[in-house]
Amino acid sequence: MDNMKTNNIKKLIIIGSGPAGYTASIYAARANLKPILITGLQKGGQLTTTNNIENWPGRLQNTKGIELMNDMEKHALKLNTRIIQEEVLKIDFSKKILQIILEKKKYFSYAVIIATGSSPRYLGLKNEKEFLGRGISTCATCDGFFYKNKEVAIVGGGNTAIEEALYLSNIVSVIHLIHRNTSFKAEKILMNRLMQQVKKKKVILYTNYIVNKIIIKNQKIQSIQIISDYLSKKKTICISGLFIAIGSIPNTQIFAKHIKTKSGYITIQKKYNNITTQTNIPGVFAAGDVVDTIYKQAITAAASGCRAALDAEKYLTTLNI
Repeated sequence: MDNMKTNNIKKLIIIGSGPAGYTASIYAARANLKPILITGLQKGGQLTTTNNIENWPGRLQNTKGIELMNDMEKHALKLNTRIIQEEVLKIDFSKKILQIILEKKKYFSYAVIIATGSSPRYLGLKNEKEFLGRGISTCATCDGFFYKNKEVAIVGGGNTAIEEALYLSNIVSVIHLIHRNTSFKAEKILMNRLMQQVKKKKVILYTNYIVNKIIIKNQKIQSIQIISDYLSKKKTICISGLFIAIGSIPNTQIFAKHIKTKSGYITIQKKYNNITTQTNIPGVFAAGDVVDTIYKQAITAAASGCRAALDAEKYLTTLNI
């Protein structure tokens, strides 16, 4: 083992601290695997920016995302999970002993669970990244306060976009909701609430439209231009803020050269020795948004983390360590 002391090798390291990562750590700790959880710089992941969670089983009252993630962290700590709030800079999965390199230290492990979640997807327009935090946002609960009694636009048609619109409807004067399709992917209960805001003229819908241009004046967002090829129309909407909620991209870039992926998502084995979360590398498992191309729910991510921990335990048993 390259003169490596066996006691320096951890049984399991989990990378990522969203619902998948924390759940994996809870199950792994209960199995006495003594896991290390490397959270990255944003503990709790994207869910910490969600204002109200109404569909988490057992939580009858609306719960803020950050509250749920804080509770998960407390649960993991109670079971003696070691938590490290650092970013993984490099990995080496070329040998049986897996390596994870942080800024100041290198860790070795027999098994790894990748649960690094996803990051917001952007429109790809000029000025978009430059004005992030200065008129453009991907988090209404983070930045909505700055647009009190102002007009804003939201781009998207899924649960996140509708939740953002409902949250902002209590803060801003008018919301221009822009969606590239006619139908919305959001849950019906959310759409019913949205349509109530539409009736109140708090929300104005633009379906079959995309944002074509962000117009800047005096270093501030003045307006956006939206176009519809379907309707052969072009409109300019004066706004103070633009909220982007068009989905996410899995955080797998650091692993792409080492693990099989498809469209950015990590590919897992369909079934191998009753293990369903292992990647093409033995001992490396994946859970949550990095593998989920369909459901993308907090609860399914947590379930995925549970599966990965149980699979890692099965794998480690075969090593007789």
